[in-house]
Amino acid sequence: MSSFAGFAQRFNALADNVERVIRGKPDVVRLALVCLFAEGHLLIEDVPGVGKTLLARSIAASIGGRLQRIQFTPDLLPSDVVGVSVYNPSGGRFEFHPGPVFANVLHGDEINRASPKTQSALLEVMEERQVTVEGRAHPVGRPFLVIATQNPVDLTGTYPLPEAQLDRFLMRLSIGYPDHQAEISILAGGRTRPPVDTLRPVLSADEVAAMIAFAETASVAPVICDYVVRLAAATRQAPGVRLGASPRASVALVAAARARAAACSREFVVPDDIKALAVPVLAHRLVLTPEAELRGQTAVGVIEEALASVPVPQARVVV
Repeated sequence: MSSFAGFAQRFNALADNVERVIRGKPDVVRLALVCLFAEGHLLIEDVPGVGKTLLARSIAASIGGRLQRIQFTPDLLPSDVVGVSVYNPSGGRFEFHPGPVFANVLHGDEINRASPKTQSALLEVMEERQVTVEGRAHPVGRPFLVIATQNPVDLTGTYPLPEAQLDRFLMRLSIGYPDHQAEISILAGGRTRPPVDTLRPVLSADEVAAMIAFAETASVAPVICDYVVRLAAATRQAPGVRLGASPRASVALVAAARARAAACSREFVVPDDIKALAVPVLAHRLVLTPEAELRGQTAVGVIEEALASVPVPQARVVV
């Protein structure tokens, strides 16, 4: 990767490829790819049948990466996720058998149906990109993207994700129903071969890894850092908020902004990057008081109020 223009060109080619399957949702696709290049993880909260699984499959196919899928259920064990050491009698030693987390794209379907113990098995690998089994660390490859899903309507037999788990996700998105024309084009396709099966890679996993490293070189001016910290502070001080955006949330917002800036062929972050990403990056990290929720207050509303009240930097942001 030699230039931000080259980064943007490849990013757009990847987005166009994914949009051949995920129709009518360009903003969702681009945010998901920002998540990939910011080396974060994505939580999709939506009803069944809107393309959550297709999004994961399309991204994996478009980068020529290895896709693994876990159907989270109450009886799933941590070893079913990360792997297990098994004794080999012929060799007289334990051998590690890797679990499905050793992939480029890990699709965790209905993650909130697994027990808290199994959910916590993902904490280390999502944060440190390694699995520790019996005192030995096993790193996962790069790129590594977890796309987890949960149904916000059917909550029977579920275990809500704790704040520590939610904080490991860079973004939370909702795909939503397709618009009228997009749904017509889906129906016109009939029950033929799924479009995702026809996708060809437009980037290799190694190229994606190089782009991730390149996106980190996008500069962030001190005034932008100050803006992010003021936004985070505004969420903590807002009435009805029990838990505001943490310093980890601020770091995540800046990382995502760097990837978005690179995707826009810019070598520096601007306030519009922060404003565009504030809701998907911060909303799921806020915890409201029960009284605020009864009044109809939402985390999205808190962030929108913070964006409206915190002054936007007017100075030159190039460093």
